[in-house]
Amino acid sequence: MNLFDTVQPVVYKDGKVLFLDQTALPLSTKWVEIDSIEACWNAIRALVVRGAPAIGIAVAFGMSIAAMDYHGDDMSAFTSHMKKAHSYLATSRPTAVNLVWALNRVCSRIDATRDVAEAKNAILSEALTIQKEDEDICRNIGVHGITLLRDGMTILTHCNAGALATSRYGTALSAVYVAKERGMNIKVYADETRPLLQGSRLTAYELLASGIDVTLITDSMAAYVMGKGLIDACIVGCDRVAANGDTANKIGTYGVALIAKAHNIPFYVACPTSTIDINTPTGEDIVIEERDASEVLSFMGVASAPSGVKALNPAFDVTPNALISAIITEKGVIRPPYSL
Repeated sequence: MNLFDTVQPVVYKDGKVLFLDQTALPLSTKWVEIDSIEACWNAIRALVVRGAPAIGIAVAFGMSIAAMDYHGDDMSAFTSHMKKAHSYLATSRPTAVNLVWALNRVCSRIDATRDVAEAKNAILSEALTIQKEDEDICRNIGVHGITLLRDGMTILTHCNAGALATSRYGTALSAVYVAKERGMNIKVYADETRPLLQGSRLTAYELLASGIDVTLITDSMAAYVMGKGLIDACIVGCDRVAANGDTANKIGTYGVALIAKAHNIPFYVACPTSTIDINTPTGEDIVIEERDASEVLSFMGVASAPSGVKALNPAFDVTPNALISAIITEKGVIRPPYSL
């Protein structure tokens, strides 16, 4: 079986929407049926589904569920119902721009329909289209990304921006998968990515399953491996790119970029153009999600810090554009200056 068939995060089958529960990986493979927008919201918030492109796909199907929950033929009331669903799902996670992008795109289909039944079909069709387009977009990111690589290179990545974060291929890992398809040998060092270990639980899992040479390191080892000359390039994904090229990605990414700069190692960001937000001028304007302190103080229900201690838990940080060697998109490689 193809790797991408086993790790696809969002599946629509026989009228049902299923999310692969990424909080259970790699210990078990569990599927969660999403049968309400509340279930969709909770799954996104709890990181059952995560990664900017996958979140966009998830809310698009969430909107289809909301549409099917409406019973009636009043188009005005249906439109109001869908606007409420849009506003609700938009609050699930604030940093990933693909979330609102997908919601807006789905809602735009309603205006071109004549009745509720047609609108429901159009919304589902748009969700399926967004998912299929993401597959093509991610592969094209890889096609452009391998122009920055050469056979035998070793890259370092942070968090998970692979197939589990998209519909297929991923963003940061797409170049690795495309390189493998073309017979190139690319090795990967994966940061574990505290506090929720997306690197060790997800990136290492999918790379190992695909036959990629992957080495897991703790976040604090990044400077060591770069200083030892073990890394040729860094490639990460992102959740939002500001108009000036500042980039929000999983907490710890900024530190990786600083270390790469200190060792003259190229630092690349890979993302679809839908993640570029021209309405956000700089990284200072990106809303950074703050998550519950319990994620830092414990893991999988086991305490890892003394009771009563405070903890800070921003989910993302912003890497300034000056530290980014290039941004890899489905349309090509963007180099500095990034201002739009």
